[in-house]
Amino acid sequence: MIKLIKSSYYNEKHTSKLIGEFILQASQLSFGPQCEQFESSFSKYQQRSECIYLNSGSSANLAIIQAMLNLGYLKKGEKVGFSALTWSTNVMPIIQLGLEAVPIDIELDTLNISSAKVINTLKKHNIKMIFITNLLGWTHDIDKIAELCKINNIYLIEDNCESLGTVYKGKKLGNYGLASTFSFYVGHHMSTIEGGAICTDDHELATMVRLVRAHGWDRNLQLKEQTNIRKQHNVNSTFYSRYTFYDLGYNLRPTEIAGFLGNNQLGYLEEIISKRESNYFKISSKIYPNPEKYYSLKTDHLDKFSNFAVPIICKSVAIRDELVKVCADKIEIRPVVGGDMTEQPFFAKYMAKYTDEMVGSNASLVHKQGLYFGNNPELTESEISEIIDTFK
Repeated sequence: MIKLIKSSYYNEKHTSKLIGEFILQASQLSFGPQCEQFESSFSKYQQRSECIYLNSGSSANLAIIQAMLNLGYLKKGEKVGFSALTWSTNVMPIIQLGLEAVPIDIELDTLNISSAKVINTLKKHNIKMIFITNLLGWTHDIDKIAELCKINNIYLIEDNCESLGTVYKGKKLGNYGLASTFSFYVGHHMSTIEGGAICTDDHELATMVRLVRAHGWDRNLQLKEQTNIRKQHNVNSTFYSRYTFYDLGYNLRPTEIAGFLGNNQLGYLEEIISKRESNYFKISSKIYPNPEKYYSLKTDHLDKFSNFAVPIICKSVAIRDELVKVCADKIEIRPVVGGDMTEQPFFAKYMAKYTDEMVGSNASLVHKQGLYFGNNPELTESEISEIIDTFK
């Protein structure tokens, strides 16, 4: 069986030895200097001024929306557009935090929303924020989407959990919106087993995310921010300050083990991305030129393509079903991410008014006729050949 992912993290045997040594000598394992070092290093890699490290990418999605509500960027009941083809915890925080989740259809040649799809949605809905998913390493025309958002006073947030390292028109994905979220879960481009991050250039938003991450208190803020918020709320810094909760928050902190692992794995990231990109083009060049069976996907608009997994969008349900049978006990396959979110039970329960918006859509087609198989830096040439032979 060719698995989606083979290891918990890159260079697993050697890295596991280093983790064991770190744990034995570490003075603390709760959030501390390793996590702070990773935040500094990852913000430099992503080329944004602020990085907040969290315990998962899903937590990052929750925290960014909570922080925007805390600051008044968003208000309960406002509409948030989201990529219909995505993962559940891109949508769930919108609903959980009292906002309206409005699906936006995707384009078949990139599996991502486009400016044209956004324009269609804006004709029907007054959107305050768009939570775009850069799916599987792709984007469509996110520069035009960002410009639309600017013109219409819409906040753009990127879920970049599956596209870490992709470059479009000279800019890394994750840098087109107000903020972006990342996942370091096992199987993602860079693994800290569990882990996530938020990147932004908005210092006020970053400060609030740090409050949200840690119960709503100020312990992980810089001294200047601590002083300001304590003065604002007339808090006695010698006694009450460590247990004053300034706004709504959670416990979403990562551990020092995750921080250590992040610092270690960041050194491999460019190598990982290059291998994923190379694997993708070896495989797709042999599989996709099959117009009778599969839809083609484009990558020529991308400067660097950091592929997460290889999607196959079939021309019929019958073709997809046959592939599922062929791959059994041979190649691990899955639906394309979480499929069309409007076809998920939770969405029908809480957002029934929007379930008809994707009827006959591209997202619905991918949900019914798509699948993907893994792309990881440890794929061998023989495994790549077996994948090509199976799908070709």
